[in-house]
Amino acid sequence: MSLPRSSLPTYFISHGAGPWPYVPEIRRAMQILERSLLDIPRQLGTRPKAVLVVSGHWEDEAFAVTASPQPPMVYDYRGFPPHAYEVRYGAPGAPTLARRIAALIQAAGLPGRLDAERGFDHGTFTPLQVMYPAANVPVVQVSLQRDLDPAQHLALGRALAPLRDEGVLIVGSGQSYHNLRRSIEEGRAPSAAFDRWLQDVLVHADPAERPAALVDWESAPAARAAHPREDHLIPLMVAAGAAWEEPAHCVYHEDSLFGGVTASSFRFGASASP
Repeated sequence: MSLPRSSLPTYFISHGAGPWPYVPEIRRAMQILERSLLDIPRQLGTRPKAVLVVSGHWEDEAFAVTASPQPPMVYDYRGFPPHAYEVRYGAPGAPTLARRIAALIQAAGLPGRLDAERGFDHGTFTPLQVMYPAANVPVVQVSLQRDLDPAQHLALGRALAPLRDEGVLIVGSGQSYHNLRRSIEEGRAPSAAFDRWLQDVLVHADPAERPAALVDWESAPAARAAHPREDHLIPLMVAAGAAWEEPAHCVYHEDSLFGGVTASSFRFGASASP
């Protein structure tokens, strides 16, 4: 499926640690990630009409869609300073867009529903606080489906692709390496090995071969060492599915995240600004 060049690109971003933009000592350690997020609005060349975020922090039996006009906050983290549980990202929801998203999902034969209660988790408000600090772009979240089937989430991306021509920025928010059971030192080698595979599959290989490779991601080097549970990887499938066979570019990369982990983010589709 080829989309016009006027379509907005899609992104898979590594979102970093908890509510890091609100905690100065952690934010200082996220400078490379922060610069990459600040650059996304420049790459777009225009302010999107809305942002659709698929976060690794929300799972449901169906693909649930936030439908509140003023979504609340979901403080889904532990061990941070008290003020981190009082922050608010005040972007409005978009109930009309939410209904359109649910209709696209259902028209593709996928299970979808509206959720009028769910708010923004940190997979959404953390990166958006950096990208759009004025909180003046409407935001809708879409959940993962609990079985975390990569093919199903690629299909979700394909179903959502028309929104790119309607000014909606699609963002998969997770982490290219996510293994909280390992120490940083233990994570150096597997995070680097899995990242090399991601770079090969997403950036260097023929985009036509990408869907099959992503479905078979468990065969990648260090796959389960990098993602013992794939909740933070599956948002990548949605971003890739929404751009299907369009070229991908690495827009963030470092080998020192959290003191030694390799992490990356990717854009699918052309940038308006070089």
